[in-house]
Amino acid sequence: MAKKPAKTKSKSTNSNQMWGGRFSERPDAIMEAINASIDYDRKLYAQDIAGSKAHSTMLAAKGIISSSDAKAIHKGLDTISSEIESGSFEFSAALEDIHMNIEARLSALIGPAAGRLHTARSRNDQVALDFRLWVKQQTQLVHAILGNLIDAFLEKAETHAATVMPGFTHLQTAQPVTFGHHAMAYVEMFARDRSRAADAITRMDECPLGAAALAGTGFPIDRKMTAKALGFREPTRNSLDSVSDRDFALEFLSLASISAMHLSRLAEEIVIWSTPQFNFVRLSDRFSTGSSIMPQKKNPDAAELVRAKTGRINGSLIALLTIMKGLPLTYSKDMQEDKEAVFDAAENLELAIAAMTGMVSDMTINSDAMAAAAGSGFSIATDLADWLVRETGLPFREAHHVTGAAVAMAEKQKCGLEDLALADLQSLNPKITKSVFDVLSVQKSVASRKSFGGTAPANVKKQVAYWKKKRAAETGEKSK
Repeated sequence: MAKKPAKTKSKSTNSNQMWGGRFSERPDAIMEAINASIDYDRKLYAQDIAGSKAHSTMLAAKGIISSSDAKAIHKGLDTISSEIESGSFEFSAALEDIHMNIEARLSALIGPAAGRLHTARSRNDQVALDFRLWVKQQTQLVHAILGNLIDAFLEKAETHAATVMPGFTHLQTAQPVTFGHHAMAYVEMFARDRSRAADAITRMDECPLGAAALAGTGFPIDRKMTAKALGFREPTRNSLDSVSDRDFALEFLSLASISAMHLSRLAEEIVIWSTPQFNFVRLSDRFSTGSSIMPQKKNPDAAELVRAKTGRINGSLIALLTIMKGLPLTYSKDMQEDKEAVFDAAENLELAIAAMTGMVSDMTINSDAMAAAAGSGFSIATDLADWLVRETGLPFREAHHVTGAAVAMAEKQKCGLEDLALADLQSLNPKITKSVFDVLSVQKSVASRKSFGGTAPANVKKQVAYWKKKRAAETGEKSK
């Protein structure tokens, strides 16, 4: 990244550097303003330079340009890279985009050899390459940092495999679960996000360089050579699709939107859980803010902002879908509008994942508050119904009815199901025995849920071990 802001010139004294002899007058200032993308596509400078190096190396290898020209091009590109990273490079809006800014500077540095770089290449395949390479690298980054978030959840799940809490449906207490089991639900969610990223990388791992403007080129280029040099699996197979495809960007935004939605659901739970009314978790000072007027406040602003950023990321997906939906083959200038949305979504998704990883790692679990709430709302009612089916042979629907009557009785007596007298329960069904009380506890309820994928602490520990082994295999570390 640049160490200091690079400069952008708003005007050019050179009227038609890009378009040659076809135009006799320079563009209107408004045309320059709407046409320029350098204020944001400068982010692609590293990918553009890498693509130019690979292209010039291939051109020299095929005898299309001289090796001395290729060496001069590489030296000039290295100088430009250093200038951009130091902040001394002067970007020009009149030169429209990162590609022409770099080419113009290269020409100033090395002279006529720079003009040979664009042989057998168009800005169409050049931008398709730069953008695809950037998105591929960003998708790889998302894949990696989602792994960090999963690791944070695995640590929490292992520590709290037996910590009971209420499980909710409709945000109403449903059945007791463990916090470890709840944490593992997010492991599953974010693991799916990682798999989507991996799938997307496989599809976008094709190099469009060499498609030229839209029809390929008559020069004897070697597209497999450039694809390999740039880290792609293979070149794209159709020149028309190569320059007009933005599916890779749409896939990134799609997986970003799904992942952001998962982050937002988690953020909502953190916001709720950290209220005094719930008091399930306490966020560290590192991921909280205070109030300008109320000194007692500790606000979960990081979680709230993660929740809000989901709207921005979703909006980016809809924006690009709308841009692309009416475009005929191949390239249209509309596609210049593809980058800002992707850049913004990528930046905010990366930030949201990092913030959530920090929050999960740092937050303190209030086990006592969770345990106290776990038995609220007659959360063990299903255990009574299951006992009636198992021990008395009642059909579940009839057992459901008896249990509902028991809940009404306990509500009237202002006590829990486990506090009802045996005689009261027998008044609802005479087959009930005192052994029913063996299942009427939160801990026993949780421990009984041993079906595969259930909340029993033993299950949670097995799932943690499974995922830790899987993560260790991915990272090349030994599972602990």
